[in-house]
Amino acid sequence: MKVAIIGAGMAGLACADKLRADGHTVSLYDKGRGAGGRMSSRRMDTPLGQVTLDHGAQYFTARDPGFNKLVSIWQHNGVAAPWPVAGHGAWVGVPAMSAIIKDMAAPHGVAWGCHISGISHTNHQWQLHSAAGDTGPFDAVILAIPAEQAATLLSLHDFALARIALTARSQPCWTSMFVFEQSLGAVPSVIRNAGAIAWAARNNTKPGRASAEAWVVQASADWSRANFDLGPAQVSDELLSALKIGCNSNIPLPVATASHRWSYALSAGTGDGALWNQEIALGVCGDWLLGPRVECAWLSGQLMAKRVMQRVTSS
Repeated sequence: MKVAIIGAGMAGLACADKLRADGHTVSLYDKGRGAGGRMSSRRMDTPLGQVTLDHGAQYFTARDPGFNKLVSIWQHNGVAAPWPVAGHGAWVGVPAMSAIIKDMAAPHGVAWGCHISGISHTNHQWQLHSAAGDTGPFDAVILAIPAEQAATLLSLHDFALARIALTARSQPCWTSMFVFEQSLGAVPSVIRNAGAIAWAARNNTKPGRASAEAWVVQASADWSRANFDLGPAQVSDELLSALKIGCNSNIPLPVATASHRWSYALSAGTGDGALWNQEIALGVCGDWLLGPRVECAWLSGQLMAKRVMQRVTSS
């Protein structure tokens, strides 16, 4: 069976891994320039040299036995390690969060930088449409993208699934990154729920990172929503002020700053796990169908693959 997966983040790659292991031919497409998605890392050129900061998911946990086993493999391969600073059971990618997605994507030959703008279904087969032309045919299509993006592609083929996606609104998140010439000293390495800040962390306390004092500050959903249209420079100024308040210290000016707006950062989860129209072989997976954790994305992708495999078994 030939399956196209749109979106090569954790959910899409988890689905691809299971389908490929079952003998199916899988093609992955992602509009991003490279591996990462919401587990992305940003390389910043600074007077202290190049510094890499995790500006998406800060860490992940593992509760499901299958995911726990996979995390052990990542640890053995040197692409994941515990991060006790964030609490018991917290894990990070090494040397950056994106290392895990790169490791998962490597066997699949993902088509990066490919924005799929439409899909069409004719004679029980699918075609994908992009600026580069049409791709196909495929026996099934899986959408492993945020709910808001999935709704657009679903609307012409299954309005019931599109309606579920439309109701699963994600929360935005502004993230700022700061590199300092000197250590901030005795300031706690993790700050939670302090005014505009939902999360702030000393990125250089993560294993495998450069020693430069580097901080990632993620604004609360309320603050991000209220300031959605601000420019990155202004967001950096605002969140640096919030970090000073959160640290209760007159911290120095950073030597490098950057800000990134995640339009679709967190979703409460619909509880559906994965969505699947067996009649036309169209499915959807992603953390927004379970919950706002990295593990939820993996579980949704695995569940999606199982439903595709059940279709093959029953046909």
